[in-house]
Parts: sequence; structure tokens; C-alpha cells
Amino acid sequence: MSLPVEQPQPLDRRSRRRMETIEEILDIAETLMTEEGVNGLSLSEVARRLGVQPPSLYKYFPSLMAVYEALFERGQRVLCEHVLAVMAATPPGLPALVAGLEASVRWGLEHQAVAQLMVQRPVPSFTPSERAMAPALEQWEAMRAALADAVRLGDLGPGADSDEALHVGITLIAGVFATAASNEPHLPWGTGRFTPLFPKLMELFPTLYPPARKPRRRH
Repeated sequence: MSLPVEQPQPLDRRSRRRMETIEEILDIAETLMTEEGVNGLSLSEVARRLGVQPPSLYKYFPSLMAVYEALFERGQRVLCEHVLAVMAATPPGLPALVAGLEASVRWGLEHQAVAQLMVQRPVPSFTPSERAMAPALEQWEAMRAALADAVRLGDLGPGADSDEALHVGITLIAGVFATAASNEPHLPWGTGRFTPLFPKLMELFPTLYPPARKPRRRH
């Protein structure tokens, strides 16, 4: 006999309002980072735009570093969910890996301030917690699984089933993100000088890890 599954309790009005205020604070903080740079985030300016006195923010976040932590965790969670959904909708192996990498860099260019906080560490005094990093590790494991599938299906050679191969992919997309964000931050994907290079960069995978046999037909 199976035990009944315990359903999560709905939030009461006060808890729901608190969560809505936290999200509003983070939205304002992200807008500020977009306007002023990641290091330009100021609790006093967040409070002003929220329409409260600065001490009122401490009911939600005890410090500026806590706001950075929440932004980092939210960004990693949203990015992970997006990338995993894209990969799940793509044939397994190398296509899923490439789709996931593309989804990651596209998302980063659409959310440049948070992406900089996540991948470039522009605030030297900020170090994300293990909890905030957890979605990134989940995304890493999904991409490692895609590499294993790529080897199994014959898309890539055995050496691709490795952390090194994933580091190659991450380094390539980091280069696309950094150059596009620095030089052409407002151009649509696939235009300009840098994002159109993404497909060519992905062609490096079979070159670096050539398959030993003809790729298996997918069903």
C-alpha cells in the first residue's frame, strides 16, 4: 500500500506578500545592475525605487552581499531550467549539448548583468554559497550526460566523455558571451561579428574528439 503524497501547503497572505516583495527587490536590483554595472548596485537606491526607507530592506536582506547571493541563485535556477528544457527537446548526444550551450549563451546575452555576476565574478568580495551554485552543478551534469550520449551514439570519440571536453565548450561560449557583450551588447543573436561564429566554434568538437566510426542513426 503506497503512502499518500503530502501536498505543499499554500502560502498565507503575509508569506505570499513577502515573497512578492523579495522578487520586486531583486527585479529592481537587476535593473540597477543593468543601468549602473554590477558593482553599481546600492541598497539605498533599491530602497528609493521600492518606495521605502533603507532600513526596511533589512527585513528581507541583511546586507548587499545577501542581495547578490539571491540574484546569483535566482539566475542560476532560471538558467538551469531553461537549458535543461532546451536539451530535453533536442535529439540526444552532440545536438543536445550544442543546443544547451547555445541556450546558455543566448540567455546570458539577454540577461547580461546577472550573467556577469554568475560567470565573471565582478564583485571580488562576493562568493556564492553551495546552495546558490547547486543549479549550475545540475546543468553541468546534464551536459556531461549529453557528452556521454554523443560518444555512445558515435557523434564524438571516447575522449569527449570527459570534464575536459565540457571545459572546452564552456570556454568557447564564454568567449562568445564576453566579446558580444563587450562590443555588440544590443545586437540580436546571429548578427554582428561574434554570435554568428557560434556554429563554427561548435564544429571544433568533432575535430578535437573525432568519432571512431560513422555516427549511429537516431530513432
